[in-house]
Amino acid sequence: MSDFDSSDTVRCRWSSGSTSNINGYDECAAVCSGVPGAILYSDNCTLVFTLTQASMCVAVALQIEDFYTTTSPTPMSSVPIQFLFYGYIASSGCSTPPAIIGSRPNRACIGTPIGSTVNELVIVQVYCSGTSIVDFITSSPVGLTKSLYQIVLSWIPTADQVGPQGFCAGAIDNTTVQFNRWCITFLVGYNSPDLIRATSIQGTALPIGTISSNQTTFSIHATNTVNRPPRNSTNVYFNDAATNTSVYTIDCGYDAHVIYTGNTIVFYIPSPPWIPGHSYYVTFDSAAVWQIQLQSL
Repeated sequence: MSDFDSSDTVRCRWSSGSTSNINGYDECAAVCSGVPGAILYSDNCTLVFTLTQASMCVAVALQIEDFYTTTSPTPMSSVPIQFLFYGYIASSGCSTPPAIIGSRPNRACIGTPIGSTVNELVIVQVYCSGTSIVDFITSSPVGLTKSLYQIVLSWIPTADQVGPQGFCAGAIDNTTVQFNRWCITFLVGYNSPDLIRATSIQGTALPIGTISSNQTTFSIHATNTVNRPPRNSTNVYFNDAATNTSVYTIDCGYDAHVIYTGNTIVFYIPSPPWIPGHSYYVTFDSAAVWQIQLQSL
Protein backbone atom coordinates (compact mmCIF):
# COMPACT_ATOMS: atom_id res chain seq x y z
CA MET A 1 0.00 0.00 0.00
CA SER A 2 1.15 3.54 -0.64
CA ASP A 3 -0.32 7.03 -0.64
CA PHE A 4 0.91 10.08 -2.52
CA ASP A 5 0.39 12.09 0.69
CA SER A 6 2.89 10.46 3.04
CA SER A 7 1.21 12.00 6.12
CA ASP A 8 -1.98 9.95 5.63
CA THR A 9 -2.58 6.70 7.50
CA VAL A 10 -3.25 3.83 5.10
CA ARG A 11 -4.93 0.59 6.14
CA CYS A 12 -6.75 -2.25 4.46
CA ARG A 13 -9.74 -4.35 5.48
CA TRP A 14 -11.86 -7.18 4.17
CA SER A 15 -14.52 -6.05 1.74
CA SER A 16 -18.00 -6.15 3.23
CA GLY A 17 -21.20 -7.52 1.74
CA SER A 18 -23.32 -5.25 3.92
CA THR A 19 -24.72 -2.03 2.47
CA SER A 20 -24.06 -0.34 5.82
CA ASN A 21 -20.32 -0.03 5.03
CA ILE A 22 -18.68 3.31 4.21
CA ASN A 23 -19.39 2.88 0.48
CA GLY A 24 -23.06 2.02 0.96
CA TYR A 25 -23.08 -1.02 -1.33
CA ASP A 26 -22.12 -4.69 -1.46
CA GLU A 27 -18.33 -4.58 -1.96
CA CYS A 28 -17.62 -8.26 -2.59
CA ALA A 29 -20.77 -10.12 -3.74
CA ALA A 30 -20.00 -13.84 -3.96
CA VAL A 31 -16.33 -13.56 -2.91
CA CYS A 32 -16.72 -12.14 0.60
CA SER A 33 -14.47 -14.10 2.99
CA GLY A 34 -13.14 -16.05 0.01
CA VAL A 35 -10.00 -17.36 1.75
CA PRO A 36 -10.94 -19.77 4.55
CA GLY A 37 -9.05 -19.18 7.78
CA ALA A 38 -7.06 -16.22 6.46
CA ILE A 39 -5.72 -13.58 8.86
CA LEU A 40 -5.44 -9.98 7.65
CA TYR A 41 -3.08 -7.49 9.31
CA SER A 42 -4.62 -4.15 8.40
CA ASP A 43 -1.73 -1.78 9.12
CA ASN A 44 0.57 -3.26 6.47
CA CYS A 45 -2.07 -5.25 4.56
CA THR A 46 -0.39 -8.59 5.14
CA LEU A 47 -2.50 -11.68 4.48
CA VAL A 48 -1.56 -14.96 6.19
CA PHE A 49 -3.25 -18.21 5.17
CA THR A 50 -2.74 -21.84 4.20
CA LEU A 51 -4.50 -23.35 1.21
CA THR A 52 -5.86 -26.82 1.95
CA GLN A 53 -6.83 -27.88 -1.57
CA ALA A 54 -4.87 -27.99 -4.81
CA SER A 55 -6.04 -27.12 -8.32
CA MET A 56 -8.52 -24.52 -7.18
CA CYS A 57 -8.72 -20.74 -6.91
CA VAL A 58 -9.71 -18.67 -3.90
CA ALA A 59 -10.74 -15.03 -4.21
CA VAL A 60 -9.52 -12.12 -2.11
CA ALA A 61 -11.60 -8.93 -1.88
CA LEU A 62 -10.10 -6.03 0.08
CA GLN A 63 -10.61 -2.29 0.52
CA ILE A 64 -7.56 0.00 0.75
CA GLU A 65 -8.44 3.10 2.77
CA ASP A 66 -6.58 6.26 3.78
CA PHE A 67 -7.29 8.24 6.93
CA TYR A 68 -6.35 11.79 7.87
CA THR A 69 -4.79 10.58 11.15
CA THR A 70 -4.36 7.27 12.95
CA THR A 71 -7.44 8.06 15.07
CA SER A 72 -9.76 9.24 12.30
CA PRO A 73 -12.90 7.04 12.31
CA THR A 74 -13.89 7.63 8.67
CA PRO A 75 -11.62 7.09 5.65
CA MET A 76 -11.13 9.83 3.08
CA SER A 77 -11.21 7.24 0.30
CA SER A 78 -11.85 3.52 -0.07
CA VAL A 79 -10.39 1.68 -3.07
CA PRO A 80 -11.26 -1.96 -3.88
CA ILE A 81 -8.67 -4.56 -4.82
CA GLN A 82 -9.58 -8.11 -5.83
CA PHE A 83 -7.37 -10.99 -6.94
CA LEU A 84 -7.09 -14.79 -6.95
CA PHE A 85 -4.77 -17.35 -5.39
CA TYR A 86 -4.35 -20.67 -7.16
CA GLY A 87 -3.30 -23.71 -5.15
CA TYR A 88 -0.95 -26.27 -6.67
CA ILE A 89 0.93 -29.36 -5.50
CA ALA A 90 4.58 -28.50 -4.98
CA SER A 91 7.17 -30.32 -7.05
CA SER A 92 8.79 -33.28 -5.29
CA GLY A 93 12.21 -32.24 -6.60
CA CYS A 94 13.84 -28.82 -6.59
CA SER A 95 11.28 -26.24 -5.53
CA THR A 96 13.43 -23.10 -5.49
CA PRO A 97 11.32 -20.46 -7.25
CA PRO A 98 12.62 -18.36 -10.13
CA ALA A 99 13.91 -14.92 -9.16
CA ILE A 100 13.64 -11.57 -10.87
CA ILE A 101 17.04 -9.91 -11.07
CA GLY A 102 18.20 -6.60 -12.46
CA SER A 103 19.27 -3.12 -11.51
CA ARG A 104 16.11 -2.25 -9.55
CA PRO A 105 15.41 -3.85 -6.17
CA ASN A 106 11.92 -4.92 -5.20
CA ARG A 107 9.80 -1.92 -4.10
CA ALA A 108 12.09 0.65 -5.73
CA CYS A 109 10.53 4.07 -6.35
CA ILE A 110 11.83 6.01 -9.36
CA GLY A 111 11.21 9.67 -10.11
CA THR A 112 9.89 9.97 -13.68
CA PRO A 113 9.39 13.32 -15.50
CA ILE A 114 6.25 13.71 -17.63
CA GLY A 115 6.98 12.98 -21.29
CA SER A 116 10.27 11.22 -20.62
CA THR A 117 10.95 7.81 -22.14
CA VAL A 118 11.10 5.10 -19.49
CA ASN A 119 13.07 1.95 -20.30
CA GLU A 120 13.59 -0.74 -17.69
CA LEU A 121 14.99 -4.27 -18.10
CA VAL A 122 13.68 -7.11 -15.92
CA ILE A 123 15.47 -10.47 -16.15
CA VAL A 124 14.38 -13.75 -14.58
CA GLN A 125 16.78 -16.41 -13.34
CA VAL A 126 15.85 -20.06 -12.64
CA TYR A 127 17.65 -22.17 -10.04
CA CYS A 128 16.32 -25.69 -10.65
CA SER A 129 17.87 -27.89 -13.34
CA GLY A 130 15.55 -28.53 -16.28
CA THR A 131 13.16 -25.69 -15.48
CA SER A 132 12.29 -22.78 -17.72
CA ILE A 133 10.11 -19.70 -17.56
CA VAL A 134 6.72 -20.18 -19.20
CA ASP A 135 4.91 -16.98 -18.28
CA PHE A 136 4.99 -13.61 -16.59
CA ILE A 137 2.05 -12.32 -14.57
CA THR A 138 2.15 -8.53 -14.58
CA SER A 139 0.21 -5.43 -13.66
CA SER A 140 1.31 -2.12 -15.13
CA PRO A 141 0.26 1.48 -15.79
CA VAL A 142 -1.69 2.34 -18.93
CA GLY A 143 0.58 2.68 -21.96
CA LEU A 144 3.43 0.52 -20.67
CA THR A 145 4.43 -2.26 -23.09
CA LYS A 146 6.60 -5.30 -22.45
CA SER A 147 8.08 -8.35 -24.12
CA LEU A 148 7.86 -11.88 -22.72
CA TYR A 149 10.32 -13.69 -20.37
CA GLN A 150 12.94 -10.99 -20.44
CA ILE A 151 10.74 -7.97 -19.81
CA VAL A 152 11.71 -4.76 -21.51
CA LEU A 153 9.51 -2.01 -20.10
CA SER A 154 8.90 0.94 -22.39
CA TRP A 155 6.65 3.84 -21.42
CA ILE A 156 6.16 7.58 -21.88
CA PRO A 157 4.12 8.90 -18.91
CA THR A 158 1.51 11.57 -19.61
CA ALA A 159 0.28 14.54 -17.58
CA ASP A 160 -2.84 12.68 -16.40
CA GLN A 161 -0.62 10.02 -14.78
CA VAL A 162 1.09 12.34 -12.27
CA GLY A 163 1.77 10.57 -8.99
CA PRO A 164 2.69 6.95 -8.21
CA GLN A 165 2.25 4.40 -11.01
CA GLY A 166 3.10 0.82 -10.14
CA PHE A 167 4.47 -2.10 -12.12
CA CYS A 168 4.47 -5.62 -10.65
CA ALA A 169 5.60 -8.93 -12.10
CA GLY A 170 5.79 -12.57 -11.10
CA ALA A 171 7.50 -15.32 -13.10
CA ILE A 172 6.14 -18.87 -13.42
CA ASP A 173 8.30 -21.84 -14.42
CA ASN A 174 7.26 -25.04 -16.19
CA THR A 175 6.65 -26.82 -12.87
CA THR A 176 4.09 -24.09 -11.93
CA VAL A 177 6.40 -22.65 -9.25
CA GLN A 178 5.88 -18.89 -9.08
CA PHE A 179 8.28 -16.22 -7.88
CA ASN A 180 7.04 -13.85 -5.19
CA ARG A 181 5.74 -10.63 -6.67
CA TRP A 182 8.35 -8.01 -7.60
CA CYS A 183 7.16 -4.39 -7.80
CA ILE A 184 8.55 -0.98 -8.63
CA THR A 185 6.81 2.40 -8.52
CA PHE A 186 7.29 5.23 -10.99
CA LEU A 187 6.64 8.59 -9.32
CA VAL A 188 5.46 10.57 -12.34
CA GLY A 189 6.12 14.31 -12.35
CA TYR A 190 9.26 14.22 -10.20
CA ASN A 191 12.97 14.07 -10.94
CA SER A 192 15.03 11.53 -9.04
CA PRO A 193 18.06 12.88 -7.17
CA ASP A 194 21.32 12.18 -8.95
CA LEU A 195 24.84 11.92 -7.64
CA ILE A 196 27.21 14.59 -8.91
CA ARG A 197 29.98 12.64 -10.60
CA ALA A 198 33.43 13.34 -9.18
CA THR A 199 35.89 15.32 -11.28
CA SER A 200 39.58 15.97 -10.89
CA ILE A 201 38.67 19.02 -8.80
CA GLN A 202 37.84 18.55 -5.13
CA GLY A 203 34.31 19.61 -4.24
CA THR A 204 31.76 17.18 -5.66
CA ALA A 205 33.28 14.22 -3.81
CA LEU A 206 35.86 14.00 -1.06
CA PRO A 207 38.53 12.78 -1.21
CA ILE A 208 39.49 11.93 -4.79
CA GLY A 209 42.84 11.06 -6.29
CA THR A 210 45.52 9.70 -3.98
CA ILE A 211 44.45 8.92 -0.40
CA SER A 212 46.31 7.72 2.67
CA SER A 213 45.96 4.11 3.79
CA ASN A 214 44.20 5.26 6.97
CA GLN A 215 41.57 7.47 5.24
CA THR A 216 38.24 6.86 7.02
CA THR A 217 35.79 9.55 5.81
CA PHE A 218 34.36 10.04 2.32
CA SER A 219 31.55 12.23 1.00
CA ILE A 220 29.64 12.85 -2.20
CA HIS A 221 27.04 15.44 -3.23
CA ALA A 222 23.65 14.92 -4.89
CA THR A 223 21.60 17.26 -7.05
CA ASN A 224 18.78 17.45 -4.46
CA THR A 225 18.22 16.95 -0.75
CA VAL A 226 18.58 13.24 0.01
CA ASN A 227 17.53 10.94 2.83
CA ARG A 228 18.20 7.48 4.16
CA PRO A 229 16.25 4.80 2.21
CA PRO A 230 13.26 3.29 4.07
CA ARG A 231 14.43 -0.32 3.72
CA ASN A 232 17.55 -2.39 4.34
CA SER A 233 19.77 -4.16 1.78
CA THR A 234 20.32 -1.00 -0.26
CA ASN A 235 24.08 -0.97 -0.25
CA VAL A 236 27.09 1.13 -1.18
CA TYR A 237 30.19 -0.84 -2.14
CA PHE A 238 33.84 0.20 -1.94
CA ASN A 239 35.54 -1.99 -4.56
CA ASP A 240 39.15 -2.90 -5.27
CA ALA A 241 39.76 -2.19 -8.98
CA ALA A 242 42.42 -4.92 -9.17
CA THR A 243 39.94 -7.68 -8.31
CA ASN A 244 36.57 -5.95 -8.92
CA THR A 245 35.43 -7.20 -5.51
CA SER A 246 33.94 -5.29 -2.62
CA VAL A 247 36.30 -4.64 0.29
CA TYR A 248 33.74 -2.73 2.37
CA THR A 249 29.93 -2.65 2.18
CA ILE A 250 27.59 -0.19 3.89
CA ASP A 251 23.85 -0.91 4.19
CA CYS A 252 22.28 2.51 3.77
CA GLY A 253 19.00 1.38 5.32
CA TYR A 254 20.35 1.21 8.86
CA ASP A 255 24.15 1.54 9.07
CA ALA A 256 25.25 4.40 11.32
CA HIS A 257 28.42 4.72 9.22
CA VAL A 258 26.50 6.57 6.50
CA ILE A 259 25.01 10.01 7.21
CA TYR A 260 22.59 11.95 4.98
CA THR A 261 22.76 15.70 5.54
CA GLY A 262 21.19 18.11 3.08
CA ASN A 263 22.41 17.09 -0.36
CA THR A 264 25.57 15.44 1.01
CA ILE A 265 26.18 11.78 1.85
CA VAL A 266 29.04 11.06 4.26
CA PHE A 267 30.58 7.60 4.74
CA TYR A 268 32.75 6.56 7.67
CA ILE A 269 34.89 3.42 7.48
CA PRO A 270 36.22 2.61 10.96
CA SER A 271 38.85 0.06 9.84
CA PRO A 272 40.19 1.17 6.45
CA PRO A 273 40.96 -1.82 4.16
CA TRP A 274 43.03 0.19 1.67
CA ILE A 275 46.17 -1.48 0.28
CA PRO A 276 48.98 0.89 -0.81
CA GLY A 277 49.29 0.94 -4.59
CA HIS A 278 45.72 -0.25 -5.23
CA SER A 279 42.91 1.76 -6.85
CA TYR A 280 39.33 1.73 -5.59
CA TYR A 281 35.91 2.76 -6.90
CA VAL A 282 32.48 3.14 -5.29
CA THR A 283 29.16 1.74 -6.57
CA PHE A 284 25.62 2.38 -5.33
CA ASP A 285 22.64 0.04 -5.35
CA SER A 286 19.53 1.50 -6.93
CA ALA A 287 17.45 3.17 -4.16
CA ALA A 288 20.46 3.76 -1.89
CA VAL A 289 19.61 7.47 -2.12
CA TRP A 290 16.10 8.82 -1.55
CA GLN A 291 14.68 12.30 -2.03
CA ILE A 292 12.19 13.79 0.42
CA GLN A 293 9.27 12.92 -1.92
CA LEU A 294 10.24 9.22 -1.53
CA GLN A 295 11.83 8.64 -4.88
CA SER A 296 15.08 6.85 -5.49
CA LEU A 297 18.22 7.11 -7.51
